[in-house]
Amino acid sequence: MKNTLLVIVCMILLSLSCKRTDSTGSNTDISIAFADSLSGDALDGRLLLMLARDNKAEPRFQINDGPGTQLIYGMNIEGMKPGESVTFDSGAFGYPIPDLSEVPPGEYWVQVLFHVYETFQLSTGQTVKLPMDNGEGQQWNRSPGNLYSTPRKITVSEEGIGTLEVLMDQKIPPIQEPEDTEWIKHIRIRSEKLSEFWGRDMYLGAHVLLPKGFKEHPEARYPLMIFHGHFPDDFGGFRTIPPDPGLEPDYSARFDVEGYNIIQQQEAYDFYKRWIDPEFPRFLIIEIQHPTPYYDDSYAVNSASQGPYGDAITYELIPFIESQFRGIGEGWSRFLYGGSTGGWEALAVQVKYPDEYNGCFAACPDPIDFRAYCLTNIYEDENAYYYKSDFVDLEVPAHRDYLGQIQGTVRGNNHMELVLGDKSRSGQQWDIWEATYSPQGEDGYPKRIWDKMTGEIDHEVAEYWKENYDLRYILERDWDKLGEKLRGKIHIYCGDMDNYYLNNAVYLMEDFLESTTDPYYEGEVAYGDRAEHCWNGDPELPNHISRLRYNSMYVPKIMDRIWKSAPAGADLTSWRYK
Repeated sequence: MKNTLLVIVCMILLSLSCKRTDSTGSNTDISIAFADSLSGDALDGRLLLMLARDNKAEPRFQINDGPGTQLIYGMNIEGMKPGESVTFDSGAFGYPIPDLSEVPPGEYWVQVLFHVYETFQLSTGQTVKLPMDNGEGQQWNRSPGNLYSTPRKITVSEEGIGTLEVLMDQKIPPIQEPEDTEWIKHIRIRSEKLSEFWGRDMYLGAHVLLPKGFKEHPEARYPLMIFHGHFPDDFGGFRTIPPDPGLEPDYSARFDVEGYNIIQQQEAYDFYKRWIDPEFPRFLIIEIQHPTPYYDDSYAVNSASQGPYGDAITYELIPFIESQFRGIGEGWSRFLYGGSTGGWEALAVQVKYPDEYNGCFAACPDPIDFRAYCLTNIYEDENAYYYKSDFVDLEVPAHRDYLGQIQGTVRGNNHMELVLGDKSRSGQQWDIWEATYSPQGEDGYPKRIWDKMTGEIDHEVAEYWKENYDLRYILERDWDKLGEKLRGKIHIYCGDMDNYYLNNAVYLMEDFLESTTDPYYEGEVAYGDRAEHCWNGDPELPNHISRLRYNSMYVPKIMDRIWKSAPAGADLTSWRYK
C-alpha cells in the first residue's frame, strides 16, 4: 500500500512539474509571420519576442538593462519568406527570465520585432551577417526597415503562453535627414578605406558648426574642434532662439531636476550667444557620424572586425571637412574632446595619432586600463560575472548611483545583449567593446573576451586587447616614443562615483602619468567629488548643466595650448577677427 501511494504521489508531482516545462513546447506554440506587403524578399536577422506588463509604451521601448525592464526572447532566423510562418522556439534564451516557459501567469502586452541583417563579403575573406545602420545610430527598436507587430494583450495561464499567432504588420519608416542652416552644415562622404574592407559602399558623415563671420571672412582659416561621442542625428546643443514659450516642463529622473527640457533649450541658446560674442575665438566644430554594423559609432580606431575607421576618419573625413570649410588642416590646430564613449575616443585617437591632433579632453572615458575593465581585471580574473568564492555566487555589479546603490550586474547586462544578438551583434555596450578590441575569429566575427553565458574569461583574447587597445599599457610601453609627442596634450576628467566604475581605470592611468619622466606628461587628471557619469571637469556647476557645455568649456585651455605650441609661422590671426 505504501509503495502504491508513493508511486501515485510521484506521478502527480511529475505531471505538475511538466506542465510548464514540456520540451516539446506544447504549452508555448508561438507562430510568427510577416505580411507580404512589407517585403518580397527572404530575410535574415534576429527575431525578438517581447512581453510587457503594461502598455505605457510599446514593449520594444520597455527593454533595458535596469530593474524596470520587461521580458524579451530572441533567436536567429535565416531566409524567412513573406507569408511563411516560423515557430518561436520555446527554448530560445531570454532576459531577465531565461526560459520562456517560466513566464509568470498574468496579463501581458506582446510584440514581435524582426531586426534585419544584411550580408557582407569582407576583404578578409569571410562572410558575415549584420544589421546595417539605417540613419538611426544602430537602435534595434527603431531602425528603418525592421518589421514589427502591433502590440496586443494576452493572458499567460498556469499552463504557459499556449498557442499564439503573431503577424508583423508594420515596418519602421526611413528617417528624414537634417537640413542645412546658416550655421550648421551636413556632409556625407564615401570612404574608400571602409568600402574596401566591408565589400560595399560605406559612408562617413559629420555635422559642422560654422563660426560667426564665415562668409564675411573668406581669408580666414580655422582651427578644428572634434566632439566625439555617440551617434548624433544633428549638431546638438546649439539654438539661435530662446526656449519655446509655453513649453511644458518635464522631469529628469537621472538628475532629479524639474523642467530639464527648458534648461536644455536655454543652455543651447546661451551657447549660441557665446558663439557669436566678439571675444569668442572662431573655430569649426564637428560631430562625426560613424555608425558601424556593430554599434552607433566605431570607437574611431582601426579594428580587426570593424575595419580602418581610425584611418578613415583621420585621413579621409577630417581633411575633407577642412578643405570644404577652410580648416587650417595641420595637427597643431586640431583638438579632441568628448565624454564616456567619446572620452575614450578622444584619448585613443590622440594616442594613436599623436602628430595629427594637439590635445584631448577625455571626460568619464570608457575603461582606459583593462586591469579595471569596470570592476574586472581581464588579465588576472577568471570570471567576469562572479567574484571568486568557494561558497557564494556574488555577482559583479555593472551600475550604481552616487550612493553606491546597485541597479544592474555584468551578467545581467551581457545576458540581455545575448538575447538581442549573438556573435557580438546586439549593438550594445559590452559587445561593441568586444567588436572593437578583439581579434577576428575564423567565422569573421569578433572573438569573445569571455563566454557570454558563464563569464569565463579568455586570457588569450585579453592579451590581444592589452597590446592593441589598453591605453594605459600602450602609453607605458611606448612612452619613449610617444612621450614627447603627447606632452601637454592629455586631459582626463571623471567623477569618483562614476555609475559604471570608470574612475577605477582613471586612477590607474593617473598613477602612470604622474610617474612619467623624460618627459613628464604635463597634462591634467581631475575628479569630481561624489560626481556620477559623466563628470567633465567643471568643479563649480552640477553635472546636469556642465554636460551641456562641452562645446565651450575647454576653449580657454585649447587657446592656451595653441599659444604655447603653434609652430613658427602658424596662422594665429586670420581666425581671430571680431
